[in-house]
Amino acid sequence: MAALWNDPRIARSMPLQLAARRKRIADGDRPLGWKVGFGAPAAMEKFRITAPLVGYLMQSGRVLSGDSVSLRGWTKPAAEPEIAITMGRDLPAGGDLAAASQAIASLSPAIELADVDLPFDDPEAIIKGNIFQRRVVLGTHTRSGASVQGLSGIFSSNGKEIGRTTDPEAMTGKLPVIVRHVADLLGAFGERLTAGDIIIAGSVVPPLIVDTMTTGLSFQLDPVGDVTVNFTR
Repeated sequence: MAALWNDPRIARSMPLQLAARRKRIADGDRPLGWKVGFGAPAAMEKFRITAPLVGYLMQSGRVLSGDSVSLRGWTKPAAEPEIAITMGRDLPAGGDLAAASQAIASLSPAIELADVDLPFDDPEAIIKGNIFQRRVVLGTHTRSGASVQGLSGIFSSNGKEIGRTTDPEAMTGKLPVIVRHVADLLGAFGERLTAGDIIIAGSVVPPLIVDTMTTGLSFQLDPVGDVTVNFTR
């Protein structure tokens, strides 16, 4: 299987994305971590990629569980319930899956908020635009280690369940594989996955397009805990 960073589309667009990240840091924003996107089998087949795309998270996009987010001016808001991986140690490129698993400190529920302002037909533009990333909702509930054994998820909108899974890796792939991929991809472009970084690992159930009737969302990752977010317009 060819490494994703050898794909000319990724080779052209990742340096531009990472340059935008460095500029944001130089302008005073602080890094939070990384995200993966389009990792479901159907999405990878559509884009003809062998692994998920990778984008970045910034502290300015962090939302505390229970807070409100204004969607005013957004083109097409979307929400994804995800598992947030917190790295417990630096992870250089080129290692094995055991090292990736051992580098994971904890897992927690998260909701990513994206603005789908580009069509799903140009992965280069999507990567340069940081894979639609706008906000990430994080809480304080965590589970130590990398295992998802016994975890289940319930995604709700306006208090009504809209998605459920008893296998939170079914759509995303195995979490250590994701972490290994992020470390290797970053290494190919001169960046590094470090202790304290958060990786949101992809939607565990199909994403939701947030319409004007949606006032709030919650993602319950049992038995860990939940995160919630409300919306204003």
